[in-house]
Amino acid sequence: MKTDHNRRLSPSLKPNIVKTAKPAAYFILLMLTYALGYISHRPSHTTLTTPSSLSLSSSPLLLPPPSSFPPPPPPSPIPTIRSSIDASELNPFRVTTRCADPVPPETVRRTLVDRLFNGTSPYENFPPPHAAAKLHRTSRVKGWGSYGAVFENVIRRVRPKTIVEVGTFLGASAIHMAELTWQLGLETQILCVDDFRGWAGFRDRFSKIPIENGDVLLYYQFLQNVITFNHTEMVLPIPFSSGSTLMLLCEWGVTADLIEIDAGHDFLSAWADINRGFRILRPGGVIFGHDYFTAADNRGVRRAVDLFAKVNNLKITVDGQHWVIYPS
Repeated sequence: MKTDHNRRLSPSLKPNIVKTAKPAAYFILLMLTYALGYISHRPSHTTLTTPSSLSLSSSPLLLPPPSSFPPPPPPSPIPTIRSSIDASELNPFRVTTRCADPVPPETVRRTLVDRLFNGTSPYENFPPPHAAAKLHRTSRVKGWGSYGAVFENVIRRVRPKTIVEVGTFLGASAIHMAELTWQLGLETQILCVDDFRGWAGFRDRFSKIPIENGDVLLYYQFLQNVITFNHTEMVLPIPFSSGSTLMLLCEWGVTADLIEIDAGHDFLSAWADINRGFRILRPGGVIFGHDYFTAADNRGVRRAVDLFAKVNNLKITVDGQHWVIYPS
């Protein structure tokens, strides 16, 4: 006898089975789709493979969780770059440039007039028409410390044939030195190095110096002062910056027996002028300058002079407001 499983379904049950199977199939399909998507997007374990030269096996190593890592090592200290210059060593400050062989003192003026002014004296045909009415004639030229005893002291000691003055302004000290050398019967050339531009704001104190189209006529007034005191054959202006002029004098072999430094009063300017001036100082000559005692004290001229003397093993002598370095 056949069992009930072999019996055919009743036609009345077929519609109910179909109705139940369709939703079930959709639900199963939805679950399979979700399961496959979840599996495919699940993050896999991160593996760390050791280099072949260090690995003990070919199997990848699983990284431990972040919390099990040891703390990072402290940062390495920043390396310190040490200068190769010893702060106590003064050699880096020494100027070793050599100048050309010195020209004879009696040819200095002609050499400079030829090379700087195309062979024509700057006093020739002076003053030009546009400046003549604006220039002043005076019986005493204004300056700072320009008539101190130091000038006669150093001139009597050195009896110079050539003087270089760095920083001239209106020419007060140059004219004073010209009168002193004339009284001593010396044939001396005084070279006045200055760009004759003054400084920003200087006309607040020197309002009488003429100005034209923004250009102060300081150079013309200097020439007028020298002419007024009749020292044109002894005083020669070099109307350029001290740096370029002292460098060229060195290259041209123009040296001096006496050098006055009285231009910029800040440390850098004074330091540069003293070093450049010292290079053209003849053996046995004297270098000196003004403003050793000022409000700037050890931040300006005094600091530059002291350092220069220390570097070159020289002794400083004070004469009023002036510093003097005599030959050792």
